[in-house]
Amino acid sequence: MSPVLAGVLQLLALVAALALAYIPLGDYMARVYSSDKHWRVEKWIYKGIGADPSTEMRWPAYLRGVLAFSVVGVLFLYVLQRVQGVLPGSLGFSAIDPDQAFNTAASFVSNTNWQSYYGEQAMGHVVQTAGLAVQNFVSAAVGIAVAVALVRGFARSRTGELGNFWSDLVRGTVRILIPLSVVAAIVLVACGAIQNFSGIHEVGQFTGGSQQWNGGAVASQEAVKELGTNGGGYFNANSAHPFENPTPFTNLFEIFLLLVIPVAMTRTFGRMVGSLKQGYAILATMATIWVGFVALMMWTEFAHHGPAFQIAGGAMEGKEQRFGVGASSIFAVSTTLTSTGAVDSFHSSFTGLGGGITILGMQLGEIAPGGTGSGLYGILILAVIAVFIAGLMVGRTPEYLGKKIGTREIKFAACYILVTPALVLVFTAAAMALPTPGHSMTNSGAHGFSEILYAYSSGANNNGSAFAGLNADTQWFNSTIGLAMLLGRFLPMVFVLALAGSLAEQRPVPETAGTLRTHKPLFVGLLVGAILIITGLTYFPALALGPLAEGLAS
Repeated sequence: MSPVLAGVLQLLALVAALALAYIPLGDYMARVYSSDKHWRVEKWIYKGIGADPSTEMRWPAYLRGVLAFSVVGVLFLYVLQRVQGVLPGSLGFSAIDPDQAFNTAASFVSNTNWQSYYGEQAMGHVVQTAGLAVQNFVSAAVGIAVAVALVRGFARSRTGELGNFWSDLVRGTVRILIPLSVVAAIVLVACGAIQNFSGIHEVGQFTGGSQQWNGGAVASQEAVKELGTNGGGYFNANSAHPFENPTPFTNLFEIFLLLVIPVAMTRTFGRMVGSLKQGYAILATMATIWVGFVALMMWTEFAHHGPAFQIAGGAMEGKEQRFGVGASSIFAVSTTLTSTGAVDSFHSSFTGLGGGITILGMQLGEIAPGGTGSGLYGILILAVIAVFIAGLMVGRTPEYLGKKIGTREIKFAACYILVTPALVLVFTAAAMALPTPGHSMTNSGAHGFSEILYAYSSGANNNGSAFAGLNADTQWFNSTIGLAMLLGRFLPMVFVLALAGSLAEQRPVPETAGTLRTHKPLFVGLLVGAILIITGLTYFPALALGPLAEGLAS
């Protein structure tokens, strides 16, 4: 079987698996966030944290809940790393340096999971499980909660209430992420991923010395790492490591895990707003971009000139032999079009244009299908922009899902769109202008610039993957990328929740003959075009200096 055919068949199998899970998981999540009943374990949690789950919140109160919970998470994780040396199960590792502890705390609480350290050489069992793994669950649940709040903004009318943040947070964790992660972890263990709390041990003698590995609760963290679109690896090699991702089947399974919740949430959206067709339109937009990016990536990585590429069947540098070019391409596109950031190959070793595709995937805002929750609210913001553009074209007040998109709403949407590019471009420019950050670049020229651009695109978009080749464990990068991650996560949420509150206060507008049918293929095409044009206008100059220049020169 040719490598190209193998890649296409894996792609088809992945699509089939997602299609099978789409309706039951999407409908289940809609029931979770629409139910007025609380499980017994949930009641215990509410009692423990002093929350009243039946109290409806307006958007400022909902936002305060999000920010307060996240601030506590950052502080707790920071302190946990700083006292690691005296904790049991530390495996002899010392406390994490202050700048790296801040970076890691910001990273995992913001659902970015950027890592400027070697996991197996820095973090003990307590920090990995009680710190990082816990944030893998709750940071993902925060993203879903904010998305659900925005959906309620579209679904409700003449009220500013968006639900209860604490109830949404607990339900997302207890009813969705934990059960799915348990099942996924069992599958991974059955296929060879490790799950233990063993210490450091030698695995063999080699020329010049021996090699040491430590065990860990890897399969369970791997499961939620993908399901919650987190991405932080237990080991430095991430999902290229055989303890995390042993076989071609587990590789495809992990891609399925990182896509399944964001994809199914379009069904949840359609069910909660009372129109499944609207959910299908959003899904079609996501699928169009995702399939297009996968096809482009496979083309760039398979279609190479020269005997070395022909013998290898593609650009195999930086890719695992057990996965091949096709599966690595699907993984790379899926992880950068979501906010996952897990990698089964090293994006710095992709072709110039292939590396550019991974960067562009993040810069689109990771909305195809995006992160858990963040993908849905991101593409709904872009849908508001697309409706506004359509209204300008025909000279009528834009409407989306029965809500008018007026001056207030478009300001919130515009601010959401502008925050992340500003962070990426300002921090990238500063890093290139100052002398010290440049010392961290392994490569010069266009590829070196791509390393910096990738790092800040990954941080500000809460992706977390790295281009490799960049030494990010410096005070400059730990501090600035940490700030980019926090601002890139929580500033957009301010505008999302403000927009949700504004929409929930409106009265529904009845459809007329002039209303734009936002469930039709015409709107899907308009939305895809708006996404690509807005991103292209914003990032094209930076991309031209990095991956495009490298790709055209090769």
